[in-house]
Amino acid sequence: MSNNLSIYTIIHQPQRVKLPAAEIPATVKPASLKKYMFDDEMNKYYLNKIDNECYTPALEQFITLLDKGFKISLGISVSFIQQAELWNKPLMQLLKRFISHQNVELVCVEPYHSFIFYMDIDLFMKRMTWAKGYLEEKFGKKITMTDTTEMFMSNEVYFALQKLGFEGAVMDGRAWVLQWRSPTYLYHHKDQQMKLVARHLNLSDDVGYRFSNKSWHGYPLKADDYAHWIKEAGGDFVFLGWDFETFGEHHKKDTGIFDFIRHLPDEIKKRNVNMMNPGEIVRKFSKKSNPLEVPEFGSTWAGSGGMEFFLGNMAQQAIFRLMHHVVNKAKLTGNKTLLDIAIKLTQSDNLHLIQWAGRYGEEAEVSAYFTPREWWMLGPDKLLIEQQRVYTNFLRYMDRYVRK
Repeated sequence: MSNNLSIYTIIHQPQRVKLPAAEIPATVKPASLKKYMFDDEMNKYYLNKIDNECYTPALEQFITLLDKGFKISLGISVSFIQQAELWNKPLMQLLKRFISHQNVELVCVEPYHSFIFYMDIDLFMKRMTWAKGYLEEKFGKKITMTDTTEMFMSNEVYFALQKLGFEGAVMDGRAWVLQWRSPTYLYHHKDQQMKLVARHLNLSDDVGYRFSNKSWHGYPLKADDYAHWIKEAGGDFVFLGWDFETFGEHHKKDTGIFDFIRHLPDEIKKRNVNMMNPGEIVRKFSKKSNPLEVPEFGSTWAGSGGMEFFLGNMAQQAIFRLMHHVVNKAKLTGNKTLLDIAIKLTQSDNLHLIQWAGRYGEEAEVSAYFTPREWWMLGPDKLLIEQQRVYTNFLRYMDRYVRK
């Protein structure tokens, strides 16, 4: 029997690159470069579209539930915040109201949802320190817990986060990482202090991925059945992790997703399951934490749980190499604006959105769904070529800024 439940969600919107790639005039200064690199019109459209279906209705419903004792933790990318502050101030105000609630825990995530830790671990640490301070100042809450990008966790990233002073981090509870262990217990890397809260893969994906799947044996999923599964999971706690867009975007309103989450707290209470945020999980079960060797190959919550989802085809590998090149070149310039743009170009989304290239099956369908429909008008082959040109154009532009 499991007597404790913890829920984590993450809000993120990428800064989508401009396709087809724009030529960058030699006279353009770094401060004016953004409009040649990123498609603000598209980013604004998708932010507001998803707000209508997901962000505002879900936040309003969660606020009602919070007042009744519901607890939830939230990771939020700086990329999302920057866009919301530009194009949807009412959404930003609602988000601040939500985060200010005493039952919401704020979790620090990589600010641009990037894979910068693969290019420069020191720069990653600086970015995480900056993000923590940025979020604490903006929302007035102390942060003790961290996520990374796509719930990535590896041996050296664990040590980097521990050096930054985080009390705990979230990770996906993959069988190849936990081996014989259950995700319903607290862990730490052997002989180290920072705690690891493992996402319950199956129970999380029952809602995050399978909720509206009519061919799934659990369809339609009802709150009472789901609460029963949580109670029967065993261990010290169940930790669920969902994209915030699960509510209204991945599963539309007519699937019953809002009714489901509205009834879940009552069903949880009926079974005497306590709601706790991940920071509370760490503090309560710290002395019972179990050793776990965090693997050298990083785990994520995407696809099969490794980096294969992001690096599994030649197009992704090409962009991944270009990500390294733009970061290194930007560092050579010593220009902070150019480095910021380079880091934006390492966002995981630029790999996620081309996972479909040369692939078939459910994962490819998920990737294709998230690829902007405007990009598909280029055709798959030209889409991939133009995405690479965004990087190569930027690399050549930086020539004149490299310090002699």
